[in-house]
Amino acid sequence: MRLQAALFVAACVSPAAAIYTDEVNHIDFHHALLGAPSPDSTFFLRPSTSSNASLLYTISEKSILGAVNPRDGSLVWRQDLSRSASELTGGAGILRGLDGNNAVVGAAGDYISSWSAQDGKLVWENKLADESIADLELLELEDASATSSVRDTLALVSNGGAGVVRRLDGDSGKTKWEYKDDSGDTPFQVSSSSTNVFYISLQSSILKGYKIKVTSLDSLTGRQTSHHTLSSDADVTGPESVLFVGANSASPLIVWTDKSLKSLKVNVIGSKQVNTVAIDNVSGQEIEQITVHAAHKLNALPHFLVLYRTSSGSWAEVYHVDLKAAKVSKAYQLPFVSGPSVVATSSIDANVYFTRITDSETVVVSSASHGVLGRWDLELKSSERASNAAAEVVAKGSAVAVRAAILRDSGDWQLIRNGQIEWNRPEALIDAVAAAWVDNDVQEDLVHELEVEGHETLHGAYIHRVKRHVRDLEHLPAWLTELPSRILGSILGDEVTNLDSFGVAKSVIVATQKGRVYALDTGKHGAVTWSIQAVETSSWDVKAIVIESGEATIYPSDGSSITLDVSTGAITSRSSPKDVKFQSIATIENKVLGIQEDGTPASSFDESTGYLVTTSADGRVLGWANSDNKIPVWEFVPPAGQTVLQATARPAHDPVASIGKVLGDRSVLYKYLNPNLVLVSAVDTKGHTAGFYLLDAVSGKVLHEAIQVGVDANQPISSTISENWFAYSFYGDATDESSAKGYQLVISELYESDIPNDRGPLDAAGNYSSIHGDSLPLPHVVSQSFVIPEPISHMAVTQTRQGITTQQLLCTLPFSNSIVGIPRPVLDPRRPVGRDATSSEAEEGLFRYAPFLDFDGKWYLTHARDVAGIKTVLSQPTLLESTSLIFAFGGDIFGTRATPSQAFDILGKSFSKLQLLLTVVALAVGVSFLAPMVRKKQVNMLWKA
Repeated sequence: MRLQAALFVAACVSPAAAIYTDEVNHIDFHHALLGAPSPDSTFFLRPSTSSNASLLYTISEKSILGAVNPRDGSLVWRQDLSRSASELTGGAGILRGLDGNNAVVGAAGDYISSWSAQDGKLVWENKLADESIADLELLELEDASATSSVRDTLALVSNGGAGVVRRLDGDSGKTKWEYKDDSGDTPFQVSSSSTNVFYISLQSSILKGYKIKVTSLDSLTGRQTSHHTLSSDADVTGPESVLFVGANSASPLIVWTDKSLKSLKVNVIGSKQVNTVAIDNVSGQEIEQITVHAAHKLNALPHFLVLYRTSSGSWAEVYHVDLKAAKVSKAYQLPFVSGPSVVATSSIDANVYFTRITDSETVVVSSASHGVLGRWDLELKSSERASNAAAEVVAKGSAVAVRAAILRDSGDWQLIRNGQIEWNRPEALIDAVAAAWVDNDVQEDLVHELEVEGHETLHGAYIHRVKRHVRDLEHLPAWLTELPSRILGSILGDEVTNLDSFGVAKSVIVATQKGRVYALDTGKHGAVTWSIQAVETSSWDVKAIVIESGEATIYPSDGSSITLDVSTGAITSRSSPKDVKFQSIATIENKVLGIQEDGTPASSFDESTGYLVTTSADGRVLGWANSDNKIPVWEFVPPAGQTVLQATARPAHDPVASIGKVLGDRSVLYKYLNPNLVLVSAVDTKGHTAGFYLLDAVSGKVLHEAIQVGVDANQPISSTISENWFAYSFYGDATDESSAKGYQLVISELYESDIPNDRGPLDAAGNYSSIHGDSLPLPHVVSQSFVIPEPISHMAVTQTRQGITTQQLLCTLPFSNSIVGIPRPVLDPRRPVGRDATSSEAEEGLFRYAPFLDFDGKWYLTHARDVAGIKTVLSQPTLLESTSLIFAFGGDIFGTRATPSQAFDILGKSFSKLQLLLTVVALAVGVSFLAPMVRKKQVNMLWKA
């Protein structure tokens, strides 16, 4: 008996080890994403003066600052500035850095921070009060009194429409001086030279347009030394009209064009002279876009390039600047090329290089002359247009090498080295809003065939099976061809058993907010199988993805739908948007129903199809058995002051392996197994209370309710329900007697009766009805709460094929950027309180209750990874009862395999097939060698006898 108890406890508690070190990158994968890089804040930089190795730095459109290793595209470090920036102050993030500077400075909204360029550790941070960042630059002048090589920062902020220039200490971030412009001009940008700081603003003209005003400030004191305006009011209609403002003496320029795009206007910052250069439009087509590219390193030559884009191609012009005479002259012109192209600037010492990337080749030229220094054909041409690039050129004698980081319109961030693609980062996946698992078509076909055979006569089923086996012979040649490699891979591979045929290697269809759809192969570490731009939008509100018969149908909130082939991504059909807006999508018996904002189903169904529970925008929970009359069967409204957050139902796949829990004395507590349970979460922001209501979906009857007081509605509140238990988490009072606050996790189990071997009111009942509320018994609820170290933003439950394996509660932890799988035995609400478990309770796997539940390191499915921004976690069963697939998205992309009760139905890594094979061979050789000797001995013994 004691041995059985020990085995039970070992089966429940020990398997909590979620992932071992040797399983990292073997059974799981992680796409650590940044988002689309900002074109003006992406650059190569040497983080250490003692090494020539560079890192690729960027701040994305999501205000995530990070450093990427250009060798393999791996993320070195990242910091999310949007967490500290106020949501009320929008705008793109800004990142600045210089070679020789030991830190990079980033800004987003009202937040400025400096980070170590090598490891991303915080150096200093400033939170602005009622201000927002307009521009950020590193001061060119190095302070003689500074004790480190960190440059000071120039920050231009907008304070109620007034421009404020501040010089911030590079080591501490403290303000050294401040200049405030009260003239009412629009603050634009800031620049610096070796002696001065230049504040550029836009001064509204009396008639129309804006004049560019340049204010010179003393770099040591911040006092104004001079100012002047440039006559640009005939050309500049707003900030978007100014093409370029240089940051330092490497490119001390202000560039704009006239309204007709016939000439280029260039001013050397500090002078009043405006150079007008005619634009030589060699294409004869209308110019659609003009971009200016110049070097940022302080010792670089003052050369710049202007790229002109038309509808069919582009060309470029290179200009040289005479700083003493404040003159600009055209050096040479790059020819017109068809198709899209981008240009990136890099420099080596004083030499400036321009890298031009088209859809077919990469070309490097020097700013000094038009001679091509290097040309490489692209190894793999991309159908997606490049939108911007950052490049690093390395001189090798008379030749050069180049690596360029290119952002495609698809959201892919690629690094191309001498024409070859080194790596690809699918940054658009950071906008994932919906995902769905793809089942194997072969398995679906087999299930369909078996269903057909189940409805045939005995003779008909036999004939059908023979025909099916004959058809399967078509795959025999391919199977025989792959057999040697499969045998060798099975013997010599890392995985002792090929698990692909057991449903472990599945694909996931992912839809993003920007209208792109991806197919990820979880069996190949989340590799992108295909991607397609389904719609052209920046706010695709996808409500559901339904997979059926090899096709994925995507349902946005506008009532339209798009159907794609899951194998190729080809769009097979579309439907137009409808006049109504859907808040969610429901599926009943393969019937897709759109749910309107008032909770009414947009399509008809009746009780023969099933029952439906919806929520409305005004905070009601509605139950439907027939949508034709537009009147719900029942309606649940929370108490006054409470607002419904969500209604959670049991997962679609939620098998029950046992109808009761066997106790230590061999009695049984029967589970309350109602397939129609719905958990409703509601919160009162003013009263600081939260209510959790367990409803019957058919009758709307409240089966159980729990009211929590002292709840902070601004903190995450999450919940889930499965089998005969539900759980929820919130931030509130730790105890009724104390005013201390803490994050809490509450677990409740439902039983038919509190007495073992008793079925309660249903014991003698032949049947019961959920429609007649009097005949529906109330469950016996056992609850327990735990104080946890951090909030839970999302909950899910591991799913296995038969439900035999111990479940794990999957919790997303936004503070530590991780996902934990808490074993259900740890959360058993029947754990004894204030005493040790008895021998009978210990046989059940119960142990003493502790109010504080610390997350064990073995529970972390993400191991030591920083998996940020996760909003949803999906679980999927496999053909192996021990294994559950997990896929998480919403920020990063993460996938893994969970074995809550260990992998009891597959061979472990310690099992050596090669050793077993050698043992069998050795035994065969030994038997064949000894067999004649034994036979001879037996014959001799017969003769002697």
